[in-house]
Amino acid sequence: MRDDFTGRLRAGGADFAATVRPAPPEAVRARGNRRRRRQALTAAVLALALGAGGAGTAYASLGRQGLAAPAAGRTPSAMPAVTNGHGRPDIVAVTTKGALVVLDPLSGEARRILVRGGVAGGAVAVSPDGRTVYFAARHGCLGEIESVPAAGGRPRLITPGALPAVSPDGTKLAFARQPGTGAAGTCHHPPADDQVVVRDLAAGGETVLPSAARQGLRYPVSLLSWSPDSGRLLVSAGPGQDNEGWQLAGLDPATARYYLAGPASGASALPLPGLAGSYYRAGVYMPDGDLFVNQVCCAGLPARVTSSLLLEVSPSGQFVRQVGVGFKDRDHTSLSADPSGRWLLYLSGPDLFLSLEGAAPFKLTGGLTAAAWT
Repeated sequence: MRDDFTGRLRAGGADFAATVRPAPPEAVRARGNRRRRRQALTAAVLALALGAGGAGTAYASLGRQGLAAPAAGRTPSAMPAVTNGHGRPDIVAVTTKGALVVLDPLSGEARRILVRGGVAGGAVAVSPDGRTVYFAARHGCLGEIESVPAAGGRPRLITPGALPAVSPDGTKLAFARQPGTGAAGTCHHPPADDQVVVRDLAAGGETVLPSAARQGLRYPVSLLSWSPDSGRLLVSAGPGQDNEGWQLAGLDPATARYYLAGPASGASALPLPGLAGSYYRAGVYMPDGDLFVNQVCCAGLPARVTSSLLLEVSPSGQFVRQVGVGFKDRDHTSLSADPSGRWLLYLSGPDLFLSLEGAAPFKLTGGLTAAAWT
């Protein structure tokens, strides 16, 4: 019985084998070539997408497993530190040619031009709903705050000034009036000192804060930022003279008398523990109430930068984490946190750097004088 079953099994196998028609060698080679071409095409598409995105380090493995990206460092790098957009919002920016543009957050390319020329650098702001962009435009020797729809449209004049910062509740606009930009009305009779102005966007009323009483030196304002509850204003100012007098001061514009910290001014300087001679070059609020700052050493003469750090600190100045190490031969401006608090940006000279959740910053693009998240 066993021999009979074995014989039938072998006979069936032989019959099945007789029906199999293997492909000729040329066809097998052709299929292999097609598979390799598909893999090469897929790799090319991935490379093109990453190149266009300009912000994602990825390792594509075709036919192999287990490749991993190396750990990111802490210093600025031209290589991106993330693998995709991670919900990255758009960026509004001012180019070195004076255009106001909306940047693609992955490629860094201008996807929309809002104003073609005449826009001043330093700062640009976006309303909480993302629909309106505030900027400073220069007309002759006067600076004016204007607004334009983020989707495009005709700019609207608001008031003389520079360095706009809109409150998170969308009701107030803070800005600086600087010599040559403001209330005196002509270039021949500018205000004697910078002024921080808070304007009610609905009613048009303004609160004006000078630097200090009987102040003999000018302390220029370089950046303004609102607290998450729209109740306090952070003022980056200085230097007064000989690379001294840098301040990062917080104040309640409803009660403060001056924007520099001092006796009875209503403003208080952010504490700076650590290296003697260091100062805050600039700082902005983050959505959780902490601050994103540029800490520089050292003040005084000779004016020589020995360190420039991008940090997150608490409202009391306590260290939270280091975001990056700035270039010592460049100014770092336009500090900005996106509404989620996950993404940070800043300009290092004309170059735009981004950081995701405090990771090592990477360069997105260049040729800019101001930038902010939408």
